[in-house]
Amino acid sequence: MTSQVSKRALLKWAGLAGVAATAALVGCGKKEEAAAPASAASDAASVAAVAKSEPLKIAFAYVGPVGDAGWTYAHDQGRQAIEKEFGDKVKTTFVEKVPEGPDAERVLRDLVSQGNKLIFGTTFGYMEPMLKVAADNKDVKFEHATGYKTADNMRTYDSRTYEGAYMAGVIAGGMTKTNVLGVVGSIPIPEVIRNIDSFTLGAQSVNPKIKTKVVWVNGWFDPPKETEGAQSLINQGADVLFQNTDSPAVLQTAEKAGKFAFGWDSDMSKFGPKAHLASSIINWGPYYIKATKDVLDGTWKTGAVWWGVKEGAIDLVSISDQVPADVKAKVDAVKSGLKDGSFVIWKGPIKGQDGKDVLAKDAVADDGFLHGINFYVKGVEGSIPSGK
Repeated sequence: MTSQVSKRALLKWAGLAGVAATAALVGCGKKEEAAAPASAASDAASVAAVAKSEPLKIAFAYVGPVGDAGWTYAHDQGRQAIEKEFGDKVKTTFVEKVPEGPDAERVLRDLVSQGNKLIFGTTFGYMEPMLKVAADNKDVKFEHATGYKTADNMRTYDSRTYEGAYMAGVIAGGMTKTNVLGVVGSIPIPEVIRNIDSFTLGAQSVNPKIKTKVVWVNGWFDPPKETEGAQSLINQGADVLFQNTDSPAVLQTAEKAGKFAFGWDSDMSKFGPKAHLASSIINWGPYYIKATKDVLDGTWKTGAVWWGVKEGAIDLVSISDQVPADVKAKVDAVKSGLKDGSFVIWKGPIKGQDGKDVLAKDAVADDGFLHGINFYVKGVEGSIPSGK
């Protein structure tokens, strides 16, 4: 239901009420005049009922363009899932290509001024701006993707992308001929480092000789730099490429060079059919539907949510026919284990670059450990940049 429909409905109701009141006065004279206060009370109740039927206004702030084919595209699919699920009970809007940092605060405040009562910020760099805006607008619920700070009216949510990275690594380890894998990294935060490490661990689970090289582009969506990074890795001997960036540029570069690569965040198989080995996808729909239902039901509360394969938020799809059956079977086993909890990716012994244990034998990393990963595991070459 749009606001215009709501206004039309209210005007229509008011007009019918006026006609009915006039007819009653003409037909019954002074006897009906005593009923006027009851009619006034009914008017107020009906107006309140119409007001309650206004749709919940929901807004999304996107760091990239909706057509990036990756991260932002996946979030927008989740937004559309909300509309499909709730129909005229909601009204959603979005702003794309919102820079991380101070400019995000301006956009968020503008979304509040438009009457949105549920606002999703879909990248790590919105954390501090969202906290500021949330503090000034206690009647609005804020949802921040990939962050770690909360407030009474601000919740964090994330997807366990490292699970998809690990499964992709299993395939990469089974497909490489050079034993050298390449990763185009976006920004050196724990989320991305965790994915690089998990990809490497997955590859090493089937091929202990694996070495991983990393090129950082210091941005989420920059196709020219992503292309340059991918070509640089190929020049260094990598024959299977992975990425934590948002465009299909890495896959397209692999296609032109006759190498292999993966899709990231959404199914990118169409961008490089020969090079594409699989796509690690995020399905934001289930969480976005839950968050919206929480607000509509009045049950929303702050906290931190982190969903993965178990909850249907992460999957590895469109696995190429070029991948051997035994490797596919290994991926299926990992996926099943993640679903039922029988398999844990980050379980010791796991060693860092220096050969020392970062997780002792049989030790299982908790979410606090995973959120704070700022090191490369053994097999990943180079050093981690200091940050943005």
